Amino acid sequence: MKNKPSLVDCGVDTKLIVMSAWIALMCLYIYCDIFSLYRPGTIDDISRGRMGFLVVSQMSLFVASFLMIIPSMMILVSILSTAKVNRIINLITSTIFFLVNIGNLVTETWGYYYLFGLLEIGLVTFIFIVSFRWPRQGS
Repeated sequence: MKNKPSLVDCGVDTKLIVMSAWIALMCLYIYCDIFSLYRPGTIDDISRGRMGFLVVSQMSLFVASFLMIIPSMMILVSILSTAKVNRIINLITSTIFFLVNIGNLVTETWGYYYLFGLLEIGLVTFIFIVSFRWPRQGS
C-alpha cells in the first residue's frame, strides 16, 4: 500500500488572520441582531421608537451606526494598511470593542446573547493577541 504524501500546512499572513477575525465578528453581530428581532416585544419596542434602553433618535442611530462602521472598516484596514499602522489600529480598536462587548452583556438576561457576546469578546481578544504578537523581520 502506497503512503500518501503528507499535506502541506501553509502559513497564513497575519493581515488575513486579523481581517478574517473582523469578518467573523461582523457576522456574529449581524446574526445576534437578527435573532434579537424574535424576542417577544422587540418589534413592538422598535415600533415605539425604542432600541434597547435607548430612545431612537438621530443621535442614537448615528452612534449605533458609528459603532458598526468601525469593525466593518477594520476588514478593509486590516488588509490594506502597513504592518505598523495595522498593528496599532487593531490594538486600539480591539480594546475598544472588548469594552463595548462587555458593556452589551451587563444587563442582558438571554442565553443566546451571552453566547454571541462571549464569542465576540473572544474574537476581539484574539485580534488583540495576534496584533500584539505581529511578526517582526528577522524572527
